Amino acid sequence: MSANFTAFRALVRKDIALFLRDRRALVISVLTPILVAAFFGSLFAPVAGGNSMARMKVGVADLDQSALTQAVLESLTQDASLDVQVLPEDQATALVRSGKLRAAIVFPKGFEPAATGALLGIGQMPDVKLLYDPSQSMLRPMVAGLLSQHVMQRLSRPNFIGNSKPIPFNVDGIALTAGPRYNSYSHSFAGMSIQFILLMGIDAGIALLLMRQEGMWRRLRAAPLSRWLLLGSRVTGTTLIAMGILAVVYLVARLIFNVRIEGSLPGFALVAAAFALLAATTGLMIASIGGSVGATRAVATLLVLLLVMLGGAWVPSFLFPEWLQHVTEFVPTRWAVDGLDNTTWRGLPLEYGLKPAAILVGWSALFALIAVWRFSWEDD
Repeated sequence: MSANFTAFRALVRKDIALFLRDRRALVISVLTPILVAAFFGSLFAPVAGGNSMARMKVGVADLDQSALTQAVLESLTQDASLDVQVLPEDQATALVRSGKLRAAIVFPKGFEPAATGALLGIGQMPDVKLLYDPSQSMLRPMVAGLLSQHVMQRLSRPNFIGNSKPIPFNVDGIALTAGPRYNSYSHSFAGMSIQFILLMGIDAGIALLLMRQEGMWRRLRAAPLSRWLLLGSRVTGTTLIAMGILAVVYLVARLIFNVRIEGSLPGFALVAAAFALLAATTGLMIASIGGSVGATRAVATLLVLLLVMLGGAWVPSFLFPEWLQHVTEFVPTRWAVDGLDNTTWRGLPLEYGLKPAAILVGWSALFALIAVWRFSWEDD
């Protein structure tokens, strides 16, 4: 056992030393995700106005339960651009905060008499809460506009009060996040770190494929070392390298772009470690099933691009069509992006990091089993 552990540690140290020795590759591995993340973060910084996709998921909490609010709710439900869910206020708040809903409207108790009175110049205008995900600030004016439109349509009907006066209520927009404010760079750093660390994992797999084709692994196999030990040392070394890259990237993000871990630090660490393991096992699996180096690299690069695209690394997954959002729940990178988002700018507690980390570890175990099953020690 002691001899195996010594050999395992030596193999891991060898892989890390080889990576650190290549200064150019080291700089590129760290600098590339930082530069690309900075670019995308600036593009997706919150702006006033803008457009969003159809069928926005919006919650409605009706504390008034009046004829007016029920009529407005019916009208909102029939709007082709909205996917309305009627919810209690606390549940709607929690869903918006966790990113499950894009926005939520809360009609206060006494809304109908206050709104009709304000329309006639009697009393103050009521405040309608508009809770929204701060990563989608362009949504706020759109939902507020739709709300105003549907309320005025109902008020102008004969059973209410005909009018041409200004809107008789205020829309109080509230950005929901546990942190002090939304930082657009947080999501872009999560997405770009995932993309380029996956590519690093693929490079590690390609290097392993080259070693196999040169007969090096066959010679190592001749030593009294198990397949699990040899492949496990490779996975461990690549995982530690990936975690090191993540640490440096997020340190730069914190110092220059003010990206903070607003939620659970242990949750962030678990997601980061689980994703680093996923990157390592993905590269190992690619090496185990790949043929020639050139063909394997091309297929692996395409696979990574598809994974990061479907995972919401380039464009947030809430912009996908609804059917595609459900499909991406089976994509491991979606859980990596969501897990890092949950524990950084969303400011959510540990439980919102545990599930993504567990799913990433599950995918990693599957990839590792495929790698061990398919890996050939002989030159192809």
